[in-house]
Amino acid sequence: MLKAVILIGGPQKGTRFRPLSFEVPKPLFPVAGVPMVQHHIEACAKVPDMKEIILIGFYQPNEELNRFLASAQQEFKISIRYLQEFAALGTGGGIYHFRDQILSGGPSAFFLMNADVCSEFPLQDMLRFHQQLQGSHCGIILGTAANRKQSLNYGCIVENQKTNEVLHFVEKPSTFVSDIINCGVYLFTPEIFGHIGTVFQRNQEERLQDDPPCGRLMPEAIRLEKDIFTELAAQKQLYVYKTQHFWSQIKSAGSAIYASRLYLNRYHQTHPERLATNQEEEGPKIIGDVYIHPTANIDSTAVLGPNVSIGTGVTIGAGVRVRECIVLHGATLQDHCCVLNSIVGWESTIGKWARVEGTPSDPNPNDPYAKIDSETLFRDGGLTPSITILGCNVNIPSEVIIRNSIVLPHKDLNRSFKNQIIL
Repeated sequence: MLKAVILIGGPQKGTRFRPLSFEVPKPLFPVAGVPMVQHHIEACAKVPDMKEIILIGFYQPNEELNRFLASAQQEFKISIRYLQEFAALGTGGGIYHFRDQILSGGPSAFFLMNADVCSEFPLQDMLRFHQQLQGSHCGIILGTAANRKQSLNYGCIVENQKTNEVLHFVEKPSTFVSDIINCGVYLFTPEIFGHIGTVFQRNQEERLQDDPPCGRLMPEAIRLEKDIFTELAAQKQLYVYKTQHFWSQIKSAGSAIYASRLYLNRYHQTHPERLATNQEEEGPKIIGDVYIHPTANIDSTAVLGPNVSIGTGVTIGAGVRVRECIVLHGATLQDHCCVLNSIVGWESTIGKWARVEGTPSDPNPNDPYAKIDSETLFRDGGLTPSITILGCNVNIPSEVIIRNSIVLPHKDLNRSFKNQIIL
C-alpha cells in the first residue's frame, strides 16, 4: 500500500505570485485549465495501490479549498484530505508533525511532492526503480539535468553513475557541483521519519542550551534539503531517479504560462478532450494547443493560440487575438483587442481595440537543459520586463496599451502604461 503527500505551503509563500495569489491559494491557480495541484493528484491517482493523498500546508481551510478537495475526491475515487500546520514547518517538519496520519494503515512507502512544480510526474517509474534496488535505502529523489549556470539555483545531486546512489547533496551551492538538480518529488520509506526525528532532537537540545533562548527557528521547522539529504547521502541511504521528461518550477506568474504550455502539449497523450479544435462553420480559429472551458462564449472571428487557456464564463468578442495567455473566470475581451503573454484576472475587462502585452520569460530555446529563470521583480532600478498581469476586476478602456506591467485588483485605468506596477 502507498500514500502520497503534497506540500502546498501557505499564504506567506508565493509572494512572487501576487497579485494572483490574493484571490486564490496558489496551488488552486488554474494551469492549463485545471488547478495547479490537480496535475499532481491525477498522477498520484494513477499509481496502483495508492490509498490516500494528503495535502499539508498552513492555509486556513476555506470554502474554495474544501470544494476542490470534495470534487477531486469524487473525480479520482481516492481519499484526499488536507492537514493544516500550526506554523510553516518546512519540507521535513510538516511530514514529521503529521507522521502518524501518514503512517496509519502501514504504507510500505509514500511519495512527497512540492505543489509548485510542473512535470509529467513519472511516479510509477520511480516506484519500479525503488522495487529494483537491492539493500536498504530511505528515499529516491527525482532529478533532471540543468545547465551549469542555472544548477546553482537548485539542490544539486552528485551521483554514482553506475548505481544512481546519491554521493553528495548541496542545496543552492555557491560554485558548480553537479548538473543534476532536485525536482522536489520524492519516494520515501517510513525509515525517513527516524532520520527527521534525530534532527528534531538535535534542534531541541541546541535550543535548550541557548541561555537565554535566542531567535533560533522552532525545533519543528526542518528542511529536507538542508537538514536531511546531506546526511542521508553520507549514510548511503539516498538514490536519484533521473527523468528526461519536462519539468519546471512555478514560482512566478510568468512561469505559470510556461507550465501551461507544457501541460497543454502533454494533453495530446493524456487528455485530448481538453484541447480545442477548429470547427468547420462556427467557433474561433485555433492555432496550436488551446484549452477552452465549455461555459466560455467566444466569437467565431476570434483567433486563439498557441498556448492559451480560457476559464469559466469568459466572453471574447469579434476579431480578438489571444496568444500565450491565461484568461481567468468571468473576464471579458471586447471586439478587436489583442492580448499577448499575459494573465487576465477574474472578472476583468479589456476594451475594444486595446492591446495588453508582456515579455515572455521562457527558458533559452537553444539550450535543451535550460530552466526558467526566477527573475527578480526589479533590475537596474526598474521593473524587469515580464508578462503582464491584470489582477481581478481590472478595467482596461478602449484603445489603450498596457505593456510589461502588473495591475493590482479593482483598478479602472484611464490611459496607457508601460513597465509599471499600478497600485
